[in-house]
Amino acid sequence: MSELVLGISADYHDSAAALVRDGRPVAAAQKERFTRRHDSAFPARAVAYTLSEAGAAGAGDGIADAGAAKASCRGAAP
Repeated sequence: MSELVLGISADYHDSAAALVRDGRPVAAAQKERFTRRHDSAFPARAVAYTLSEAGAAGAGDGIADAGAAKASCRGAAP
């Protein structure tokens, strides 16, 4: 079974998503490419695109809630 890692950048200038399978990039997209606007909202279309490129759309196995990780990183130094 391959390992998929979905990285999401949100709450910053340009929201984006990237997907890595077994350490190799599969797909990446910025929200702006779908909306033609720069903003920091959650990149739902970019996430859907990256998952569909990997054939993982709708997959639920091994999905972890990143809310706690995001909250714990807010105070971290860059």
